[in-house]
Amino acid sequence: MRTVAVLLCLVLTGAPAYADDVARTAARATIERQIDAFRRNDAAGAYAEAAPQIRNLFPSAETFIAMVAKGYPPVLRPRSYRFETVEETGEDEIAQGVSLQDEAGIDWVALYTLRRQADGQWRITGCQLKKASGERV
Repeated sequence: MRTVAVLLCLVLTGAPAYADDVARTAARATIERQIDAFRRNDAAGAYAEAAPQIRNLFPSAETFIAMVAKGYPPVLRPRSYRFETVEETGEDEIAQGVSLQDEAGIDWVALYTLRRQADGQWRITGCQLKKASGERV
């Protein structure tokens, strides 16, 4: 009986960690889908990964892409990117760091924020972008 109780305790306490890994993987997949859509010039696909509050600010895929092109050009067609640290910032909220290199070879650091929507999907709520340390301004 004691073994069953210990196993049940391990399963129950392990479940949140597993759920966190699943959430982190799903959030990363959202970012990857958006970057892939940007690379393919798929405005609608990139726009679909934005959270409703972002889509309310930019009511069409075209206005969204224009905003990204003007304010976040390195994320449009990165030469390469890799996921860095991730942090849960609240219930159903994640901040995901991404290192990327733009087409000109300049390194950048992006901090994406994502929120799990009512339908269970992760959507991007924001992105802060800055040159990586050591890069000239």
